[in-house]
Amino acid sequence: MEQNQDASLFGLIIDSDGKSNLADTARWAKFLAIVGMVMCVLIVIIGIIGATAFSKVDNSFQREFGRSGSYDASGVGITLVITYIIIAVIYFFPCMFTLRFSNHMQNALRANDQASLNESFKNLKVTFRYMGILTIIFLALFLLSLLVGGLGALMGG
Repeated sequence: MEQNQDASLFGLIIDSDGKSNLADTARWAKFLAIVGMVMCVLIVIIGIIGATAFSKVDNSFQREFGRSGSYDASGVGITLVITYIIIAVIYFFPCMFTLRFSNHMQNALRANDQASLNESFKNLKVTFRYMGILTIIFLALFLLSLLVGGLGALMGG
């Protein structure tokens, strides 16, 4: 009785088809996590390059045309870099948890290790929870911006 309970999940058994599907899922998850982490690094690099380029263009513009009155772009470059770093950090965590899911799942299937299987599903749960919370936050910000934009349009005209 106890042995049957260890081999099942809520009365379900992970058979060879299930193991094959989990192995494929783990491989794709590892690929997506690694690509995602590389993208995080590229986002930061692009932010730094963009801020540098913006600064050079702004300096050239100021040398050529002088100060244009109320326009001061001195903080735009640093704001751009900080924004890109924040985006990269936000994107990094689901990639990290997806990679952990993949590594633990591959270990669980290779060694038939229940603790690794549980840890892999825990990391998958954290990934989806994180992405769900981010989705709720971005939907709320989107709706708020629609509301503010609509109110602004009504007030302005």
